[in-house]
Amino acid sequence: MKLSQIISKLSIICAPTCDPEISDIIYDSRKVNQGTAFVALKGYAADGHKYAESAVEKGASALVISDDLDFTVPEGVAVVKVADTRLALALMSAEFFGNPARELKTIAITGTKGKTTTTAMIAEIFERAGIKTGTIGTLGIVYGGETYKTSNTTPESYEIQKAMRSMINAGCKAMVIEASSIGLKHSRLAGMVFDAGIFTNFSNDHIGGVEHKDMEEYLYCKSLLFRQVRHAAANIDDAKWQEVTKDFDGTVKTFGFSPAADLIGKNDRLLSEDGFIGVHFETEGSKTLSLDVGVPGKFNAYNALAAVSAVSFFDVPDQAIIDGLRAAHVKGRVEPVKVPGNYSLLIDYAHNALSMENVLTTLRRYNPNRLITMFGAGGNRPKVRRYEMGETSGRLSDLSVITEDNSRFEDVMDIIEDIKTGLHKTGGKYVVVPNRKDAIRYCMQNAQDGDIIVLAGKGHEDYQEIKGVKYHMDERELIAEIIEEMK
Repeated sequence: MKLSQIISKLSIICAPTCDPEISDIIYDSRKVNQGTAFVALKGYAADGHKYAESAVEKGASALVISDDLDFTVPEGVAVVKVADTRLALALMSAEFFGNPARELKTIAITGTKGKTTTTAMIAEIFERAGIKTGTIGTLGIVYGGETYKTSNTTPESYEIQKAMRSMINAGCKAMVIEASSIGLKHSRLAGMVFDAGIFTNFSNDHIGGVEHKDMEEYLYCKSLLFRQVRHAAANIDDAKWQEVTKDFDGTVKTFGFSPAADLIGKNDRLLSEDGFIGVHFETEGSKTLSLDVGVPGKFNAYNALAAVSAVSFFDVPDQAIIDGLRAAHVKGRVEPVKVPGNYSLLIDYAHNALSMENVLTTLRRYNPNRLITMFGAGGNRPKVRRYEMGETSGRLSDLSVITEDNSRFEDVMDIIEDIKTGLHKTGGKYVVVPNRKDAIRYCMQNAQDGDIIVLAGKGHEDYQEIKGVKYHMDERELIAEIIEEMK
């Protein structure tokens, strides 16, 4: 593709004097090769302009810069100067991949909490409606049954555009993305107009360091999404919903348990039956539905309301909503695993005291026969985390099963002793089973009717790190093996 076509949407300060053919767009100078365009990004720790000369030496045909360069660019290498190279990368990537967002139904979710779960719910509803869907977010780029890991909740714009083109090639008709405040701040979603933008909630997070200087900036960055959406929906029960959506050019559809909402939730109650743990609620207003959500906690009723609001902008049958919400789950986040027996087995990523507190407090509200928590703690990490996790589980669980979890370069038994220090403060019951598969087997073999068992710490991870080596280990596979062995 000609450079002139790729940069056609940029506001250019200094135009190039030649128009080379471009084979790819690169923003990491180590990946530059012949015929590529190198975009010099300014990062937290590095400035791409320092590597522009190296990019030319490796064969870059074009440089996109915002600062003057300290070397003479050879004749035949195009130089494009813009005010913001991150914005330029987004707009160039959209053009390079043929503006894939225009070929998909697109939904972007922003908010402090609930983005990952809401994304999964929407994707499941679309799939039930026969709309093959890809997602981009905390768990990576997911489509066609495959997951491609990313380093950020909202990846760099080039990765987003490339992923959407791959989704289309794989037969996807829709894409749902988590729009983080950092992603919006750094223009990773620029160059697209989303069919729908959804606001879940707003609370204190991501302040300080390299993220946001204060709450005002954090809120402002979230609001940026609503400048590039055709339809918008927001949680009316959150005090900041109007401020976040203030730049939307249209009427915002609201959802919540307030009677003032367009989509009203009501009659919510916790559900626990035959291994199914979730929440039931009904809706009235823009839709009248009776819904069972397969993820525990009332806050997931809010996520479900957000998902219903999102898909309501499209031609999606109510039955797809009903079926999708009952089946939806997020890999590794209070993820249910089917087991033979009248108890519930959940996999969760909780790997510190705060996340463990949140999960166990939520599950306590289901009044289980026993709440059993199996967990370990990571090696080569602050010991205080282990004490706190032991204390939290001892206080909230009926039984703690202590085991291994990414021991890294430490001895598993040393880590377990630290966890026991916290447990002893509570007097909570515990057993020690150092091997993780054996620990899962112990939980399953000793499960009683009505128990809720949480396998905490690994979540979506599919490895166990020991002595610097990552060994494959997926708890879902271990559970399947144990079920076969128990037969």
